[in-house]
Amino acid sequence: MIYHLFEALKGVDIPGQGLMTYLSFRAFAAAVIAMLIALFAGKNIIRRLQKHQIGETIRDLGLEGQLSKKGTPTMGGVIIIIAVLASALLVCDLTNIYVLLLIFTTIWCGAIGFRDDYIKVFKHNKEGMSERMKLVLQIILGLIVGITVWQSDSIAVREKVPATNEAAVVALQADGQQELTRDTELHVKWKNEDVVKSTKTTIPFVSSHEFDYKSLSPFSGKWGWYFKWLFYVLMIAIVITACSNGTNLTDGMDGLAAGTSAIVGIVLGILAYLGGNLVDSDYLNIMYIPGSGEIAVFMSAFVGALIGFLWYNSYPAQVFMGDTGSLTIGGIIGVCAVLIRKELLLPLLCGIFFVESLSVLMQRFYFKYTRKKYGEGQRIFKMSPLHHHFQKEGIPAKIQKPVRAIPEAKIVTRFWIIGIILAVATMALLKVR
Repeated sequence: MIYHLFEALKGVDIPGQGLMTYLSFRAFAAAVIAMLIALFAGKNIIRRLQKHQIGETIRDLGLEGQLSKKGTPTMGGVIIIIAVLASALLVCDLTNIYVLLLIFTTIWCGAIGFRDDYIKVFKHNKEGMSERMKLVLQIILGLIVGITVWQSDSIAVREKVPATNEAAVVALQADGQQELTRDTELHVKWKNEDVVKSTKTTIPFVSSHEFDYKSLSPFSGKWGWYFKWLFYVLMIAIVITACSNGTNLTDGMDGLAAGTSAIVGIVLGILAYLGGNLVDSDYLNIMYIPGSGEIAVFMSAFVGALIGFLWYNSYPAQVFMGDTGSLTIGGIIGVCAVLIRKELLLPLLCGIFFVESLSVLMQRFYFKYTRKKYGEGQRIFKMSPLHHHFQKEGIPAKIQKPVRAIPEAKIVTRFWIIGIILAVATMALLKVR
């Protein structure tokens, strides 16, 4: 709203007014505002959660320090949601379709997670909302986002830039501004054929860094056009659902999900900024998506909120995010990746979420398989998701190392380090062809 207020007061001479036209300034402002809101509002929210005895119910799974967490307030994801939304509403361009989709995602996933936590805490049902219902609601979100990407004229890819305009655009956007002003548009004209509705996405190790889903279509012509979009929408729904559930599974140690998600958020914010800037995208030879630079502002608010939340969630945690936070975080990451056409980079960038999810699937499949074949189920890991494998000892499993349990704080720190390595590797792929 501050952004729109300054836009409305363009004719008034206000010191520093021009700063709000810079994506970089608004991104830093969004991060700081979200961080401060999380820090100051978080204390009051935790106090209220304690007052209403909204604490975590802990089952004894034989993990080191596990029982000491009993009664720790949960549903702390509300802190993240409030900080993200408040910051985004203040400094983001609320007419931008990408920002609107991310705000909608935050509210939608937050509502799913809140309902799940509410059932667990107040109705004393440890299972919470049924897995099927959560899955259906996540898929619906994915379909809404996918259909919007398909149908909205505001979501397009600019494939080519007219050579006659390049010099003017370089001069005008070298300062990092997201879009051209009205005065600038009089001097720099875009050709309509450069803006296209595309099913292209970014993929590493190829010269153009692009992959078009239409290449998977067995049809041509009109049927081929419908098939590629239907496949793309389905892919978007799968990505968003997988990200949301992957983050949910990773949330099992103090600061683990929040810290790794902040690292992912930083990279996605940088990629959004680069992809929304004509000069930078041309230099790096990556897809230029007009208007997507505004996503960088939202993701800055997202990262700021997570860092503020970590103040209370780091070991030993004063509050847990619960499904209210983890499902929201995963949804935002998935939708952001889809909107900037980087969803195929997620298995690397979100490698921790991916491996955590894979460990659960492997453990379940192998246990059922061995129980059916030998009459007794066997385990690959001492415990799943994977982070608990390092925290457990004395359980028969195919993989026994490490033999001794590793302290929780050390596991979390090492996972953060791995997350940073994966983030750097993802950025490096921009120049690997």
